Amino acid sequence: MSEGGEKKPKITASRRLLLKTLMLAKAAVMLENETKEKKDEKVKIMAERVPPLDCGRMSLQELQELCKQMHHKIDVIDEERYDFEVKVVKNNKEIEGLAQKIFDLKGKFKRPNLKRVRISADAMLGALLGSTHKASLDLRANLKSVKKEEEKEKEVTDWRKNVEAMSGMEGRKKLFDSGAPAQ
Repeated sequence: MSEGGEKKPKITASRRLLLKTLMLAKAAVMLENETKEKKDEKVKIMAERVPPLDCGRMSLQELQELCKQMHHKIDVIDEERYDFEVKVVKNNKEIEGLAQKIFDLKGKFKRPNLKRVRISADAMLGALLGSTHKASLDLRANLKSVKKEEEKEKEVTDWRKNVEAMSGMEGRKKLFDSGAPAQ
């Protein structure tokens, strides 16, 4: 390897330039041949479909008959062209429908990045119902009022008195009489 990590090209610059010019020359020749072939093919098809006219030797009646034939051919060709256009439009719609079905079956939907928006309840209601409907949203008005049962306040007594009262045989007798298990 040479210094700086540069690799030498396998083809020299002059050789590459020569190959490019040869390829461009060959492409130009091929393009010319292709245009000549298309022109020759067009002339051949036109010669088959439209015979040459010699109107100088035709009488007025023959010219009128020729015009009628040409109009009939034009009508037939227009009908064919219309039929092909309708088929193309139908096939394009079918292709679009099938492509949409494939897309739906794959299930790859791009979800847009949504911005988080802070909005008040009144503004949200206005956005949902429209600006013509003006109603304030009082959520607390629709709630049922619940009356809290007042808990019977137990008499707060000194716990030391309760312990003294329960100590001894009288306390155990009271616990036994009340059905509570003794500690």
